[in-house]
Amino acid sequence: MNKHGDYLQRSEIFKRYPGNPILTPEKWPYRTNAVFNPGAVQHESKTLLLNRVEGMDGLSHFTVARSKDGKTDWTIDSEPTVLPDPESHPEEIWGIEDPRVVRLEELDEYAVTYTSYSREGPLVSMALTKDFRTFRRQGVIMPPENKDASLFPRKFNGRWALLHRPIPVNPAARAHIWLSFSPDLIHWGEHAVVMEAREGGWWDAHKIGLGPQPIETQEGWLIVYHGVRLTASGSIYRAGLALFDLDNPRRVIYRSNEWVFGPRKDYERVGDVSDVTFPSGAVYDAATDELRVYYGAADTSVGLITAKLSDVLDYLKSQPGG
Repeated sequence: MNKHGDYLQRSEIFKRYPGNPILTPEKWPYRTNAVFNPGAVQHESKTLLLNRVEGMDGLSHFTVARSKDGKTDWTIDSEPTVLPDPESHPEEIWGIEDPRVVRLEELDEYAVTYTSYSREGPLVSMALTKDFRTFRRQGVIMPPENKDASLFPRKFNGRWALLHRPIPVNPAARAHIWLSFSPDLIHWGEHAVVMEAREGGWWDAHKIGLGPQPIETQEGWLIVYHGVRLTASGSIYRAGLALFDLDNPRRVIYRSNEWVFGPRKDYERVGDVSDVTFPSGAVYDAATDELRVYYGAADTSVGLITAKLSDVLDYLKSQPGG
């Protein structure tokens, strides 16, 4: 196949689900302004989305939606699943946002890392749950300003690892993806940049941040990330791919030069924040090799894209090394 044909094939790895958007404010059981940026996990034989829901007051909380096939017939909690608790956790005074969900087999629990919006700016908090009904807040794990965080589901040399994205004080500075380690999920150190926003005219030249939780594959940790490009008419949020080493998450093996998914449909281009496709949760079905990636569309609704994981990995292996 010639290079042009190969490009066309590669550029359509991810397919939009025909029923998009799968979750909207109109489908919600109580009055709300927007539903977007969900964390995703397989739980009790169902796909579970922990959605960010913005109320009519402008503050966000989390609500669970469940589906047998991860695409249709969503059952949504009749009231908010997790509300901000500023009395006990003052860092949540202006809401909680953008959860990522990881199953920690060693603890037999799910870890939810999320953005708390404090008076000092956004920061990273964590909660643990077994059933997505009762949550034990662990408090702040990364101070402001910081967001787009997720744990890896297993330890590395006896330590937990967290990907996150500090926000530079200088608004003109680039924002990169960082990695930190902890022996106990409380004390964090060895902070280091693991993937940088590019410079110049690239699609991910201004800032990058983690999308869904890291996905373990035989080839490495699949990382779906968002990149932001500043244009004369505003920012455009698109998605790219990277592969991290299985045993050393500091090492990027491959990184896509091109963005693989971006705003094209009306529901992605027009909304509370236009021109945003923000992947935030993923579920892999090994029986069918289907990777389902859930994303926020224009900060208003939830969309779904799908791909064969084998195709995603083949594409990444055609890209430059990290």
